[in-house]
Amino acid sequence: MSASPLVLPPVRLLPAEELAQLALAVPLLDRALRLARWAAPERAVDAMGELLDADLDAAAGELGLTGENAGEDAEVDGLGEAAQAWAVAVDSGLVVLEIEEEAEESTPLGEAAGRAVPGDAYERVAGGDPQDVLEVWLAAAEAALAEAASPDIEQLRDALDDGEGAAADEPDWDPDEEAEFLDTALANLYTLTALDDGTDTGQGAVPLPVLAASLVVPDEMDQPSDAVLEEVTEVMLRLDDHFRLLAPAGLVDYQPVDEALIDEEDEPALPEPGDELDPAEISRYGLVRLTPLGVHGLRELLIDAGASAPAVGDLAGATGTDLLNALAGYPDHAARAEAELWLTDRKPVDAARELLAASRGSDDGAPARRLMCQQTLTLVGAEAEPALREVLDDRQLGGLARVWLTESGASDVPTPDADMIFWLTIDTLAAQLDADDDPELLSDLVRDLVARHDGFFDAAWRVEHPATAEVLEAMGRLHPDRRAAKDARKAAFKARSRDGS
Repeated sequence: MSASPLVLPPVRLLPAEELAQLALAVPLLDRALRLARWAAPERAVDAMGELLDADLDAAAGELGLTGENAGEDAEVDGLGEAAQAWAVAVDSGLVVLEIEEEAEESTPLGEAAGRAVPGDAYERVAGGDPQDVLEVWLAAAEAALAEAASPDIEQLRDALDDGEGAAADEPDWDPDEEAEFLDTALANLYTLTALDDGTDTGQGAVPLPVLAASLVVPDEMDQPSDAVLEEVTEVMLRLDDHFRLLAPAGLVDYQPVDEALIDEEDEPALPEPGDELDPAEISRYGLVRLTPLGVHGLRELLIDAGASAPAVGDLAGATGTDLLNALAGYPDHAARAEAELWLTDRKPVDAARELLAASRGSDDGAPARRLMCQQTLTLVGAEAEPALREVLDDRQLGGLARVWLTESGASDVPTPDADMIFWLTIDTLAAQLDADDDPELLSDLVRDLVARHDGFFDAAWRVEHPATAEVLEAMGRLHPDRRAAKDARKAAFKARSRDGS
């Protein structure tokens, strides 16, 4: 996959043992393994490493792809699938080619020029180590990705047979461009999978129009134009072709676009924005889901390409500071899962002390660390209470400690003074603004805060917090009431004047 500076959300991975079992059941790898066994001790190959005609027939029979009752088309398809499985066996190292250079140069295609023997990869898979199995499966999946980005040779031949010579001189298909297109589509699918919190009844399945739109529709465009919708449809059909090829490799589960939607002379019409569609209707436009193997494989490829692609559990041995800094950029469901794993092997009181210590600071990231600390501490039991009581007088931590103690049902929790309440409010808003939360939700929060506190802005500008002015300016942008927004901007000016900035 092409080099990328992507920073991706964390994903959940199945244990390697489970992934290896899934990999061995993938049709593409299963066929390649069967041909590697069948090839022992050796099979003749031509100068390109392909099986000779008689052996290709035998290979197709070995895989059950041809037979006495198969029609002519089925025979041709079976031979093509056998050739594909052989190519995967070669590309993944399950079989190794031994062709002398002289024979390679002098032997006509279709005649024996060397031999193929089982390779080290076959021995490693036979040994049963899960990592070895996954490495060989990934090599097979990469071969499928390369094939998906290659031109359809049969279509090119048909074009030439029809007299369209330009198809050869000016091919419509740029393999590099198509590979980049497919890489981007899979990276977007990976991101959508990582962001899925598991509450969707589709269980991670992404409607093909949604994935296509992520490749075409600009983020700032609220209402796509007809031209953009037409481009989305074209991209859908390109993705449909690719995912049909990738499904046998175990990367995706794919429900193709309903053929009835595709008119012979036209493209499938997308539903209008805002149309209410039931799940059955949505599925007619195609549904794609990364398999657990696909999540693992794409993560490996993305990391190789230079992307940051964490997995839930990566931070189990991290320091409290590293944990909180990372969680600030995680989706809620992934942050909770990561925090639970981090807490697993730590005593509650020790974990709480480490998290509280990591939360201190006046740097730009400190508010987000404190918010993540507060959320992580909700997962800690009552045994952590001593650690929270130790920071009740701490200006930065005393507010969140009181919140935790109160919500945990502790007794004798000191009442916070007004300064502490306003400091915690500014700190929490600073964290949420830094996280770029939903503007509508933030607007509602700002409105409710101001409504609950008379003279909110008159008190808020006095709060000695590094983010006070910035938070008040944001409140001025977010508050739906013009008068309150003006008061917020005035308060922000006072805060800046006080700080001399």
